[in-house]
Order: sequence, then structure tokens, then C-alpha cells
Amino acid sequence: MRRVRVSAPGGSYEILIGADLLAALPQLLAPLAPTRLLVVTDRNVAPLYGTAVAAALEKVAPTAMFTLGEGETGKTMTAVENVLDALVAHRADRRSIVVVVGGGVVGDIAGFAASIFMRGIRFVQVPTTLLAQVDSSVGGKTGVNHRHGKNLIGAFHQPSLVVADADVLRSLPPRELSAGLAEVLKHGLLADADYFAEVENNLPLLLACDAQAMAHAVARSCEIKAGVVGRDEKESGERALLNLGHTFGHAIESLAGYGHWLHGEAVGCGLCLAADLSQRLGLLAASDVDRVRDAVKRANLPVRIPGLSRQDALHAMAGDKKAEGGKIRFILLERIGKAIQRTVPADALDATLSAGGYC
Repeated sequence: MRRVRVSAPGGSYEILIGADLLAALPQLLAPLAPTRLLVVTDRNVAPLYGTAVAAALEKVAPTAMFTLGEGETGKTMTAVENVLDALVAHRADRRSIVVVVGGGVVGDIAGFAASIFMRGIRFVQVPTTLLAQVDSSVGGKTGVNHRHGKNLIGAFHQPSLVVADADVLRSLPPRELSAGLAEVLKHGLLADADYFAEVENNLPLLLACDAQAMAHAVARSCEIKAGVVGRDEKESGERALLNLGHTFGHAIESLAGYGHWLHGEAVGCGLCLAADLSQRLGLLAASDVDRVRDAVKRANLPVRIPGLSRQDALHAMAGDKKAEGGKIRFILLERIGKAIQRTVPADALDATLSAGGYC
């Protein structure tokens, strides 16, 4: 089992990465001494893992399970209210713990509910997708979408523990596995050129869910994110770099309709657009843009988004929560392994959107 420590002002905790960790959950949660446990999962994950986890955790404390609908379209305040209702019905108190068993959407909803129930109770992340294991379960970002933008409503609320069982990744559909690889590629691009090169070389192994290659990728991505979160928990500076590809990606999700593209698919395309824009501003070599595009393509992720309106995309990006004073701030690449944040000229952005398939 590998351990990655996250040390942030809002809470320090461990990320545990290894095989057969679901079976060890009772022993891992017992030291937290919860009074009650609420397992929150979704319709897909419940029959695979959620029901068994809830039954096993009865050894630790009285446990109930609540099942959400799956998908980005269900990431709403109504879903948060439903989790809160389940906590009340289970007679949860301030020493109770929400246990999230699922992907990033479930983690965002249940984590936000935990952050506001009784002004904040503990929660534990048990991510069952690659995207959640390498990114969304780590760092304490929780929240839901608003009709005018993605993740506009939420809170920073650090988990008490993250348990990433590598075995569950073998049950992922290929499309979900590829979506998680977008975040793996992102971490190398923004912070570690050697890691990016390693991921490039290991893409066939990662797509085959090779245990050793996958465990290393999850651990290294978590190390990169843990370091950034520890230095800038609430995104006042460096943490914004973790949004590489996301300003474009969130606009793609919004315009295409939540659920039409997976989050990781939109981010993969966003990485290509960010690389293209970086080259147009004289920051990134053309050969590196080709490397980014090739890696995204070999991860079985889209590199272009044809048919969307450039004007609609600009409007969506201006409403992104990372915009300041109406100005869109992009995360760009100075080189592979080094990201920066800046505003960009309108003509360069328009050219990138046009090259990316926007009309």
C-alpha cells in the first residue's frame, strides 16, 4: 500500500493507494470513531461496491446507504438536499461520517452535503473511478453545478481519509478509464515533464489497467496535487494551475450539455486547446503542441470539438468561476512540465477556438 500525505490548513489526511483496500475499510475507519456512517453512492456503483461496503461498515458504527442518480446532470442542489435528508433520517450527529463510494460527481455532492450539515461533519472518499482517484477526491473541492456554470456552488471541505483501491478500476468501462487519463496527463503537463514522458510511454499499459503502472500513476498524480493543495488550499494562487484545460473543458461540457461529454473527455480536448493557445502566444514549441495532441489522442480522448459556437464558448468561459472582473484567465504552458496563468488577447483565443472546430 502506498501512502500520500495531504497537509492543508483545512485538514491533514492520508491518501491510501493499493489493492483490496475495500475489504480493509472497517479497520481503516475504526480509528476515526464515528457515531454513525452514511454511505453515499450511485445507481451504477451500489450493486458493485456500495452495498457490500455499507454492510461491512456495520462493524464500525450503525450504517445507512443512500443512492444518487448517476451523471453530471444530477449534480444539483436538489441532490445535496436529498443527502441532507438522508443524514437527518439516519440521526447523524457531529461525530458521524459520510462515506463516499463512487466517482467525482458523487464525491462533489456528498462532500458538499457534509460541509454544510451541522456546519460541517467529516467525510471519507472511496473513489471508484480513475478520474476521482487522481483528482477530484483529493483537495477538498466540493459542490454542484448551476444552470449558468459548472461548480459555481460549493465549499472547500477536506476529507478525513481517501482510500483508492486499484482493483475497482478494472470494472471501469474503457471510456471512463480514458476520461481519468486526461487528469493524469494534466498533472504531468503542469508540473513534471518526466512524469508526462513516463505516462506517454505507459499509455498502452494504463489503458490495459496494468496494476503496477496504474498504482504508480495514481500515486504520482496524488503527490503532485497534494503538494499544490498544501501550498494553496483555496486557490488564491498556485492551485489555479490545476485547472489546466478546464476553462475550455467546462465550456465544452456546458455547451454540449452535461453528460454528453464526460468531464475527462472535455478536459482532454481542453488540454489540446490550451497547448494551441500557448503556442500562438509564443510560449510553447510547435513540437510540444504535437506531443500533447498525440498523447490525448492515444489515450482515446477527443482532440477537437466541432460545431460549437465561438461566441457561446466565450460567453460560457466569461462566466467561469475562475474569471476575474469579467476577464477570462487561462492556464497556459510555458513548456511541458511548467504552467502559468494569464489573460490572453481576443484574436489569439478566437484563432484557437476556430482551429479547435468551433464555428
